[in-house]
Parts: sequence; C-alpha cells; structure tokens
Amino acid sequence: MNERERMLRQLSAYDFAITELHIYLDTHPDDVSAERALQGYESKSEKLRNEYEEKFGPLTSINETGNRWAWIADPWPWN
Repeated sequence: MNERERMLRQLSAYDFAITELHIYLDTHPDDVSAERALQGYESKSEKLRNEYEEKFGPLTSINETGNRWAWIADPWPWN
C-alpha cells in the first residue's frame, strides 16, 4: 500500500467514526466524552484531508478554489 492509499484509508476511517459518533450523539446528547471524541476525529480528518489535497490534489470539486475541473485529473481518489 502506497502513501496515497494509506491516507485515503485513514480518511475513510475518520469519516466513518465521525458519522457513527453523530448518530450516537443524536440519542446521547449529554455524553461529553463522545463529543470530545467527535471533535478529535473531525480535527484529525480535516488535517489529513488538507495534507492529502496538498500532495495529491482535491478529493471533490467543492474544495477546489481554482480550476473547478482539477479534481477529475488522474489519478482519481479510488484508483
């Protein structure tokens, strides 16, 4: 597994944890430790996403501020 693949897998793991914690907090809104964990994963995800996009280009067209078609340049994130 190369660095690009490793980073994408880690991003997927962070995003999965974020989604699950949001669902959990819907039914447990007073769980302070879950809220802290959510904030930690969101911070890690944002940092890793920025690092990935600096090295390999944007993951989506939403994050691209320059050329709106740059995100479709090879290689695609899932390749």
